[in-house]
Amino acid sequence: MAVICLDEILQRVHAICAKTTGPQAEAVDRDALWPAETIHALQQQKIAGLTVPEESGGLGHGMLALIKVCELLGRESPSAALCFGMHCVGAAVISAKATPEQKTRYLEPIARGEHLTSLALSEPGSGIQFWFPEAKLVPEMGGGFRLHGVKAFVTNGGHADSYVVSAYATDPTVTPQHFSCAVVSNDAEGLSWGPRWSGTGMRGNSSCEMKLGGLRIAPTDLLGKEGDQIWYVFNVITPFFIAAMTGTYLGAASAAVDLARSRIAERTYSHGGAAPAHSPVVLHRLGTLWASVERSRCLAYEAARNADCGGTKSLELLFSAKAEVGDCAVAAAGEAMMLCGGRDYRTGGALERNIRDVQAVHLMSPTTDLLRIWTGRALLGLPILGD
Repeated sequence: MAVICLDEILQRVHAICAKTTGPQAEAVDRDALWPAETIHALQQQKIAGLTVPEESGGLGHGMLALIKVCELLGRESPSAALCFGMHCVGAAVISAKATPEQKTRYLEPIARGEHLTSLALSEPGSGIQFWFPEAKLVPEMGGGFRLHGVKAFVTNGGHADSYVVSAYATDPTVTPQHFSCAVVSNDAEGLSWGPRWSGTGMRGNSSCEMKLGGLRIAPTDLLGKEGDQIWYVFNVITPFFIAAMTGTYLGAASAAVDLARSRIAERTYSHGGAAPAHSPVVLHRLGTLWASVERSRCLAYEAARNADCGGTKSLELLFSAKAEVGDCAVAAAGEAMMLCGGRDYRTGGALERNIRDVQAVHLMSPTTDLLRIWTGRALLGLPILGD
């Protein structure tokens, strides 16, 4: 297939947002619906292969494209942006060291819009340290493994066709902390799902608990070499995940600014026809709000560009981008509420959804606090995972 340029991709996403994502955002949030129509529309437009290499039929784009696509989706529905973003991260992880068999089995169907993937790394006991799994990869006689464990907060849970799962080897002949990544099919025998998590915000992402009851992992299901998980985490998973989340919450922050602007522009008071748009205080606060989002956007785009070209400052820029966008999104939602006034201080409105959705940005690992620490370590040339 011919590669689609980024401008064309964004035009297609914008059309999907206008036709599908935006009109369905309220129902997705209210009824905790997985945004199937948006995901399927993105697949039909071949955008699901955004981070799949061209050689496998994908679009071959990197983190800048991922940020911009998730930003557009996040303006309308952060849940939809999260679901699509996690698919793109999973696709990037599979792509990083894909074997010819994995290209045929996963990447080419993803590029055709026929396969959805996701990540399954977090666990009930791991907290923010998602890179230290407790799930066990037990070797079998004759080759292969059995996978035992529980994964938590699996986005697209039950809806994706495959999941990138992390586990540690129990073979006593390998070194401690010998972690691996594997791809698990949704129909694998031994895979089951717990109840869906019901959150305050981001209610449409189908976040579920994954139960791994001794399902079989063939050697061809492993990503890279045995023990490669830490490489995947910090060379692929974390950068692409940060890009997806940065774009998602940048979109949410932009939506808050847009709503504040429209309310201020359209409103007048009944006594004398005065308008908030004529108030110096309101104008000052709106200008400050707009500038904070634009600053965050500039940092996010520069971080992605630097990472895409292998720049020397990509780690600290990416870490700081998600942290800055997180702070910005939460502050923007609150400030927009102040500027919009009483009629937007209600249940079920777009701003109320925005306020609930943005709170998750500080909780999703790498958390904002952790990213600030990692930035400091990177600036001093210290190991990211130091004590």
